[in-house]
Amino acid sequence: MTVKTLRIPTPDGQADAFAAVPDHGARHPGVLMYPDGFGIRPVLRDMARQLAAHGYYVLVPNLFYRHGPAPVIDLPEHIGEGVRPAIFAQLMPLIEAHTPERVLSDADAYLRFLTAQPEVGAGPVAVTGYCIGGLLATRTAAAHPDQVAALAAFHAPVGADGPDSLAELTAEVHFGHAESDLTPEALGELDKALDAAGVVHTSEIYPGTVHGFTMSDTDAFDATALRLHWDRLLPLLGRTLG
Repeated sequence: MTVKTLRIPTPDGQADAFAAVPDHGARHPGVLMYPDGFGIRPVLRDMARQLAAHGYYVLVPNLFYRHGPAPVIDLPEHIGEGVRPAIFAQLMPLIEAHTPERVLSDADAYLRFLTAQPEVGAGPVAVTGYCIGGLLATRTAAAHPDQVAALAAFHAPVGADGPDSLAELTAEVHFGHAESDLTPEALGELDKALDAAGVVHTSEIYPGTVHGFTMSDTDAFDATALRLHWDRLLPLLGRTLG
């Protein structure tokens, strides 16, 4: 496994990023992985390496590169409930500044960079993301229906842009929701919107979970739900990217 530190040219500068790349074989399907709001840190590097071990080139950008290289804010080794308010006080201005226009401009740059890498094979790519990164992944897939064959988002506000925003999706989709984030009624409405858009999808509430359940450096972490996340993500990529 090789981990590379990279810089991605964008209209607003250069986004720092890293990629996890399998050592075997010459070219691999590409996956763009959006981190959660806490950004690039050891747990994201571990998750990218785990995914790359299955034969994927995994690119993880710093969402907030306009404000500096990752880590944009200082983070403790464990993000417990006691420190979350102070961390979010620093994060929220960055999240609010990351407008939909910036998201789509960055998505263009990230996909252009990903597909140009010599280790990435020709063909479609996948986009995945966590928390706010899941919303960005959804926007990216909707804006690039000709490139993105698979979309996976976990504990993410994927319906935040309204049901019409899902109509542009052509990717096969998996949404894994936290029980604390979505009621069964809201899940039903989301599924109805995906069905109306003709999107091939699975969308489910992971039992007993709270927001952030995939992240092992937070109090929200749920090991059983993380395994379920891999059980959903890996077959999706296998079906769509080959």
